[in-house]
Amino acid sequence: MTAVTIAVPIVGLFGLLFAAWRYKWVASQPAGNETMQRIASQIQAGAMAFLKAEYTVLLGFLLVCAALLVASGAGQEKSHPLIAASFAMGALFSGLAGFFGMRVATLANVRTTNAARTGLGPALAIAFSGGAVMGLTVVGLGVFGIGILFPLYVAKFGSTPEAMVRVINVLTGFSFGASSVALFARVGGGIYTKAADVGADLVGKVEAGIPEDHPLNPATIADNVGDNVGDVAGMGADLFESYVGAIVGSMVLGISFMTLPEFKDSFQGMGPILLPLLLSAVGVIASVLGTFFVRVSEGGSPQKALNRGELIAAALMLVGSYFVIQTMMPSSWMVGDVKYTAFGTYAASLIGLACGILIGAVTEYYTGFGRKPVLEIAHQSVTGAATNIIAGLGTGMLSTAIPIILIAVAIIGAYHFAGLYGIAIAAVGMLSNTGIQLAVDAYGPISDNAGGIAEMSGMPPEVRERTDQLDAVGNTTAAIGKGFAIGSAALTALALFSAYMATAGMTSIDVAKPMVMSGLFLGAMMPFLFSALSMQAVGRAAKKMIEEVRRQFSSIPELKRALAIVKKHDHSPMDQWPAEDQKIMADAMSKVEYERCIAISTRASIREMIIPGLLAIVSPIGIGFGGGTEMLGGLLAGVTVSGVLLAIFQSNAGGAWDNAKKMIESKITVDGKTYGKGSDAHAAAVVGDTVGDPFKDTSGPSLNILLKLVSVTALVIAPWL
Repeated sequence: MTAVTIAVPIVGLFGLLFAAWRYKWVASQPAGNETMQRIASQIQAGAMAFLKAEYTVLLGFLLVCAALLVASGAGQEKSHPLIAASFAMGALFSGLAGFFGMRVATLANVRTTNAARTGLGPALAIAFSGGAVMGLTVVGLGVFGIGILFPLYVAKFGSTPEAMVRVINVLTGFSFGASSVALFARVGGGIYTKAADVGADLVGKVEAGIPEDHPLNPATIADNVGDNVGDVAGMGADLFESYVGAIVGSMVLGISFMTLPEFKDSFQGMGPILLPLLLSAVGVIASVLGTFFVRVSEGGSPQKALNRGELIAAALMLVGSYFVIQTMMPSSWMVGDVKYTAFGTYAASLIGLACGILIGAVTEYYTGFGRKPVLEIAHQSVTGAATNIIAGLGTGMLSTAIPIILIAVAIIGAYHFAGLYGIAIAAVGMLSNTGIQLAVDAYGPISDNAGGIAEMSGMPPEVRERTDQLDAVGNTTAAIGKGFAIGSAALTALALFSAYMATAGMTSIDVAKPMVMSGLFLGAMMPFLFSALSMQAVGRAAKKMIEEVRRQFSSIPELKRALAIVKKHDHSPMDQWPAEDQKIMADAMSKVEYERCIAISTRASIREMIIPGLLAIVSPIGIGFGGGTEMLGGLLAGVTVSGVLLAIFQSNAGGAWDNAKKMIESKITVDGKTYGKGSDAHAAAVVGDTVGDPFKDTSGPSLNILLKLVSVTALVIAPWL
């Protein structure tokens, strides 16, 4: 066992060192001219200001939670005050993942723009390397953190089955800390980015007739900051939580195998407890190796390059996980009258991995550029915003069917092969390649920012064409990433739910009991209430943003004059304008008050994230101590099923609306008539996209955190129930 427990944190450290190496390489690349660097520094300053404000508020909350955990753990047979140390470490690591991800993203964006001046390949290399830093930091911190804490707690409490219950319960604090930070990062980041995006879209695009990334748009810097806040720091915290939660949930369920005679020779019965850690460690190595295969030549396909890296990492994971499972698990064992095998455990991990890939493929179909559902929404835009919104809502609802069927099949299949432990291992299998999956996800907002910097700094058309090509792929990878995050959240929540039942000493939950049924209804209601709170928060913040952008357009004379010149030149490159017009434009750009829009988004996101965050933590505690373990079990079941459905619906509807707008911007033909930018169909699509923005970037992704945080909170309080 000693060799295994030493190897795991070493692999985690290896992932962190690789991330540091890629970070240093990205930082060493040229950042372009003075204008590009000035814009990039504004984006970076806004992003870091948000993180500082958010972490300041979070610090007080985390200190209160840690104090309560210390007090409640004292004198407990199954818990210990050290749970607060695990909580603090999980929160710290989640915060560090967000910080380093944000830092590298705001370094890589301008360097991607500058590299696009020379070719597509160099630009992809920088954007993907920035994403790889985020991805490998998340998995490296997760494996390193749990890999360090677990042997320390075993040394303190012992390795008997009874002691192991206490060890893993104390270790759940790590997952609880990660979940707490993740919720605030996802909700706060989502509110920030969508408040800015709505203002940039509705006032900039629709009213002023300029692109959202135009330097005259006061919300454009806040919008670019929001891409990093929501889709880098937020997504990183989301998957860090899933990653850690799946490992801890599997370790809890692995305790039940320690008393079986077949496991006595499996690392003193600890094989099934150590297995999730080792599988995750193999995934770190596979993700690192996969990054070396992401390459593209000029005229090549960035999507194929990214897919190649992911597929090679998946193939390496398949081979590595087989040998790990065969080593850590006995060839067969009996649980009651049911026989399970090591190969069955391997099959469960494959089922989880396949489920994640298939959910991503379904998500890409319903949200991908040029796909039939998206094309239908674009066509419906011709008759106005109402039909656009109806089509988008229908697409989002329809898109829930296949992913839910896939999750149901995965649950049944994993349970068939390895019982409840198999379901947890399926979640670990789905998340095993999180390193490269998150690298591909984080690549998207970096490319989006690169395009914005190219637009604002007046780069030649070929530069914007290359960044647009990267961004188009980034939109697809972001949509697939959201589907992957939802699917992983579903299996992780189920693993945590099973772990909660095991910790609480429950073998089943009878839904016919009034208390359980009440818990089901309350749990099913929570995602809707949570979504309502986050949507209304975006609406309030966006209203202030819209008012501020309108104020600047109407009250700053230089800005009004420059807008007229932009329209006169029909959005042609600025370097082709007469010198006098370029001077007017430069004067106007110096008068735009970007900081006021950044301040609006920052204040709104910090203020509005508190109530949804408390809802996720207070609800399971209140139901658990007020209604008992079975009612809390009903709550967990209700919030998981309802939350997964609502998350898929919102994320896919928003993604489909977004790409429908982009299809019209690239021009579509309906009944012999062509529609593009500036048409009534485009205006309708912008409205639909604006409605979908908080769906796909705020309330939808935040539900992943909700259902996992509710589950891990229940797991943490289970010993006291």
